[in-house]
Formats: sequence, structure tokens, C-alpha cells
Amino acid sequence: MESRAAFLTDTAHRIRFVYTPKHSSWLNQIECWFSILVRRLLRRGNFTSTNDLKQQILNFIDYFNRTLAKPFVWKFLGYPDTA
Repeated sequence: MESRAAFLTDTAHRIRFVYTPKHSSWLNQIECWFSILVRRLLRRGNFTSTNDLKQQILNFIDYFNRTLAKPFVWKFLGYPDTA
């Protein structure tokens, strides 16, 4: 365990592992946002370069924030009690 702790705390390593639970609420919200981005821009998009893709994504974000943005509604009420 000492060697593992030393390895994980060494700042020279390029990879840093961060464990986030899959059920984190922010993950669910960002999945909603990426779903909108994919459906409205990326799925049938035609991009001539990575710079074009980047610019179209930034343009979509600006458009979305001006016209469509609203808080996501959290509908999950939790699991029913089994007791």
C-alpha cells in the first residue's frame, strides 16, 4: 500500500484518476445538454475542419443560450421504500 500511495501522490504522473459516482446529478444534467447538442447540431452536421466544428458548436451555444435555455426539470423522485 505504501508504494501505491506514493505512486498516486506523485505529481510527475500525467494521468490523474478522479472517481465520480455515475449517479451524480450534474452528470445527468450534462447528459441532457449533450443530447440536445447531438440532436440539433452534430448528428447531421457538415463540418469542413475541426475549427469549423468548434465555431459551429460555439455558435450553437450562443444561439441556445439566447433562445432556448431554461433550467432542466429534475423528475426522479427517488426509489420507493422497500421497508
